[in-house]
Amino acid sequence: MDSIFQTLTYYLSEHPSIVTFRWSHIQSWGSTWSFLFSSIAFYLFLCAIIHIFLAILLRRDRAVPLGPIPALHSLSMVLIYATIFAGILLSTAAEIRETRWFWRRSKTPFQWLLCFPLGTRPSGRVFFWSYMYYLSRFVHMLRTFFTILRMRRLAFFQLFNNSILTFMSFLWLEFSQSFQVLAILLATLAYCIVYGYRFWTAIGLPRACFPFVVNCQMVLLGCNLACHVGVLLLHLMKGGCNGIGAWGFNSVLNGAILFGFLNFYVKMNLGNKNKQQQQAKAAITEKETEKFQRDG
Repeated sequence: MDSIFQTLTYYLSEHPSIVTFRWSHIQSWGSTWSFLFSSIAFYLFLCAIIHIFLAILLRRDRAVPLGPIPALHSLSMVLIYATIFAGILLSTAAEIRETRWFWRRSKTPFQWLLCFPLGTRPSGRVFFWSYMYYLSRFVHMLRTFFTILRMRRLAFFQLFNNSILTFMSFLWLEFSQSFQVLAILLATLAYCIVYGYRFWTAIGLPRACFPFVVNCQMVLLGCNLACHVGVLLLHLMKGGCNGIGAWGFNSVLNGAILFGFLNFYVKMNLGNKNKQQQQAKAAITEKETEKFQRDG
């Protein structure tokens, strides 16, 4: 068992390609601003084109069968995010162990997770897994196409959310932004659960009796909000956090996502409540009709 753990530790946090990683516009694929903006623009354009194309060719209520592809995608995302979660967890422990001498007088390990010391460069183990998370966002985007093909729906919030999260993960690397370690740990854990549930339902197993995915996303957003408050407090009290400018912009984008999601969440709950009320009224009307018929 120890040998298995040591092997995993080596390949997830001690491999030379991980230890010597450096975010570079020359060496790292997808690391330029032009690539970021062009890829997001292409994603939005392709989604719109497919949606319009299907609207012209097929009836609105006709879905495109995808077979096992969504289930395989969900399973793949579980494996990807589980690997990133384990990798950044082990890498964080190694980074804290090796660099604690530099910042231990001013920060605790938890504070380091929220607030990188000023002058932190995007290199080493943690940033390797941050880069992997950034790349995984492009695989994550594929789910939008499943929604368009199966549900014949182009959801603005889904497009906005995927685009913004990809943009934010780029900022983490570009500016060595504080808070990204905890953000990746929370996000990958949440996505493992969400995609595990999606795989569970995709293979025909029973669904939860409540909106499972939506509630997981609400918990994730709540944790992110609490962490953002922590970063701000540490920045003001501990002499500054690295990449605070990018963090501020990131906070605005997170606020936009939170607002959009809360709007969706409230509408969904109100819709369910109205539906239940209508069903209750219909049941009462049906009972009254039956009673009238019996009395008549």
